Amino acid sequence: MKEARSAAVWPEDFLPEVSSWFLTRVGEPTSIQVKAWAASESSHALISAPTGSGKTLAAFLGVLNRLFVRALAAEEATGPAILYISPLKALSNDIEKNLNEPLSGIGSLLAGRAVAPRVMVRTGDSSQRDRQRMFKEPPDIIVTTPESLYVLLTSPRGRQILAKIETVIVDEIHALIGSRRGAHLSLSLERLTRLTGQPFQRIGISATVRPLEKVARFLAPGQPVQMHVDQSQRPMDIAFLLPERPLDAILSQEGWAEINKKLIEKINQYRTTIIFVNNRRLCERLARQLSDLLGQDLVGAHHGSLATARRLQAEQALKAGQLKVIVATASLELGIDIGSVDLVVQIGSPRSIHGFLQRIGRAEHHKDGTARALLVPLTRDDLVECMALLQAIQQGELEESAIPEQPVDILAQQLVAELSCQGGSSVEFLEMFRRAYPYRNLSAEKFEQVLEMLSRGYSLRFGRRSRYVFYDRSSNELVGRPGARLAAILNGGAIADTFEYEVVLENENTFLGTVHEDFAIESLPGDVFQLGNAYWRILRIATNRVFVAEAPDATPRMPFWIAEAPGRTAPLSAAVSRLRDSFEAMSDFSGWLLAQRFDERVVRELSDYFAEASGVLGRLPTRANLILERFFDEAGDCHLVLHSPYGIRINRAWGLALRKRFCRKFNFELQAAATDDAILFSLSRTHSFALPEVFDYLKSASVERILIQALLAAPMFEIRWRWN
Repeated sequence: MKEARSAAVWPEDFLPEVSSWFLTRVGEPTSIQVKAWAASESSHALISAPTGSGKTLAAFLGVLNRLFVRALAAEEATGPAILYISPLKALSNDIEKNLNEPLSGIGSLLAGRAVAPRVMVRTGDSSQRDRQRMFKEPPDIIVTTPESLYVLLTSPRGRQILAKIETVIVDEIHALIGSRRGAHLSLSLERLTRLTGQPFQRIGISATVRPLEKVARFLAPGQPVQMHVDQSQRPMDIAFLLPERPLDAILSQEGWAEINKKLIEKINQYRTTIIFVNNRRLCERLARQLSDLLGQDLVGAHHGSLATARRLQAEQALKAGQLKVIVATASLELGIDIGSVDLVVQIGSPRSIHGFLQRIGRAEHHKDGTARALLVPLTRDDLVECMALLQAIQQGELEESAIPEQPVDILAQQLVAELSCQGGSSVEFLEMFRRAYPYRNLSAEKFEQVLEMLSRGYSLRFGRRSRYVFYDRSSNELVGRPGARLAAILNGGAIADTFEYEVVLENENTFLGTVHEDFAIESLPGDVFQLGNAYWRILRIATNRVFVAEAPDATPRMPFWIAEAPGRTAPLSAAVSRLRDSFEAMSDFSGWLLAQRFDERVVRELSDYFAEASGVLGRLPTRANLILERFFDEAGDCHLVLHSPYGIRINRAWGLALRKRFCRKFNFELQAAATDDAILFSLSRTHSFALPEVFDYLKSASVERILIQALLAAPMFEIRWRWN
């Protein structure tokens, strides 16, 4: 019965060995896999489905079948045919493992009849030996990242092995398109099209993402894309975990102790647990606290500042059941294979609806699994965000991907890189770059300005520099100057420099990870700090490196990294505002939440917080009603708080704009800071005389218009006042 039921889902061109391996090793295919395999083998496709639904094999199995068919026909390979692109280096290594399993499994079923295709990884973590081996023995499948693809496209030998690419698979495409990395990748794909001389198949893989039509246009601009979508939702079991004492503006040490105690109880109920936090410092601190309670051998840490080898070690230990719990940042948010995780814990608000869905999708990561998660708010504001988050999920809300329009620095970078390899006319390059979705509206005037900058450079005291291209305006011909390729490779990518020091084990010269530059500069030889849930004593600091030795019995400091906390997304900010509106509009707010099956204590604490805030401010601040509050500190300095729940991106921009206008209008400096819920202006006692004028200025309609037109494009709001 199993074979008969399954036979209908397999395309006619699938080899029996391919379907046999899948049924034996994986089982019945999911609906998204059936849809994807039934599609044309040469058409572009976008595969979108919840985590755990088998999206990777939905995209890859048809491609692998094609390679095995060629191997059986004894067709001579002319170079790599498949290019797989992932946003994370760790995800690339994970995919290599997941591909080797079906390749070896199907290959064993075809033993003696065909040679199994080979796969290799090329990322920034690849050793020099592996990079050389890829050129000497080209694989059938290359697994890489957007940045490494750019490097391959800018090197002669890299271009040689990419010249016969037939299919490009972009995994976790939603993690790329909303940033300048996505624009960078889109131009690399157009450069790859120019290199191959013909269009290649493009397949995008994503968890739930919106809007799908825009993602499809990004993937293959101006071409038809088959969209295979599974809109079903995995069962979710999400609960709150609170300390014994009521939440406050900050979490006390006693509150942390109570949370840790409850976490240990939950962790001991399951085999494996992932705890997600929002920054690396908290990751290290919580890993240490749990280690003291559970034992160091049972707790791991995982974040982007750890060396690849140490992250991989933690992943494998969790998968093998050697670790009970791993504390991680967004480094484990995407679909890295870490085996079956029973429970996901989110410490604090995740600040994103989509990010939270990605994280809880790690729990029971298979098609029949339940996304089991605990939300642990640390403050009263965290509690508000977490409640708004769950309501947004219930209503099916999700962030929409906003694709950056025409990042000029990325355009200049890719133009220099391509010209360093192969010249051409400015008209040809303009048409090529316009085929990339972020640059579809690129004007000839703007492109001409970029060419002027790259060909003329800029003037210094001792001459001109940064002249990377020759531009013959009479013939419109473009050619790269000597040194252009080196400049393009050394300065490639859209990931900003983080100014970090490498941490190196002195005796073995082993790379352990990185710490922020400021932390390294402020440290001294003999200091002990924690990294990767292990203690290290500083021996010396030199040339952007911190040389260390193990210090297992010392008392460590916690390292820090600057400006890494995520800001709250616009849809989640809107959900927070709606929750506050509901409190203002409903006579029985608590009963309304209890009817939605929220925990009684959570509802009580939230209602008490809203009632207290409304009593102090007159009403709760929302997107339609902003509240301006004044207070004085112990030194007598005056502070103004503009309660604005629009999120830190809007508030920071608005705060900087208002600060500059205040400085110009009143001729004195003031300090401004922003959070997701407010903008703070600080005036010294000397300048408090200007307070009435500042208030009048904020109340003016012109400032409201500036905010709406320049930042929000939202309906007119009302500013209310609270004097304290």
